Amino acid sequence: MLSAATYRTIVRTSAAYDLVVTAPFMTPWTLSFTIDLLHHLHTQFGLPGAFPAFEVSHLLFAGLMGSVVVVWSLTRLRLDLAVLGRYDALARMLFALWQIYAVANGVTPLLLIFTVFEVGFGLAQALPLDCHDSQRRLHPSPIR
Repeated sequence: MLSAATYRTIVRTSAAYDLVVTAPFMTPWTLSFTIDLLHHLHTQFGLPGAFPAFEVSHLLFAGLMGSVVVVWSLTRLRLDLAVLGRYDALARMLFALWQIYAVANGVTPLLLIFTVFEVGFGLAQALPLDCHDSQRRLHPSPIR
């Protein structure tokens, strides 16, 4: 059973990881650079699977995803509520499922590097929490 302090550290660490990894997906300029870098790595390592050319619609959805994840990361860092870790665990499992689905359907296996972190942080944030130590933080009062 995790203490509230340990759990908060896990949630904050996962938020910081998301911020660092996802920020490059937030603007058209950094996104283009990041996509080019990933494409180069895919080619350099001779990986199986496809790394499609990105069109404007792909960039739009990747940029939207990057923006939302950055805001979600900042929310978890700022509010420091354990319940946000529970929601993040669910979101990470959904992300991991989509990533595994994409790789199984021919997308570059480079994606699995991110999947390892999604599953790891997701499982860590789903671990049992000492309710006596964290009741206030796990179930915050509603916003008034």
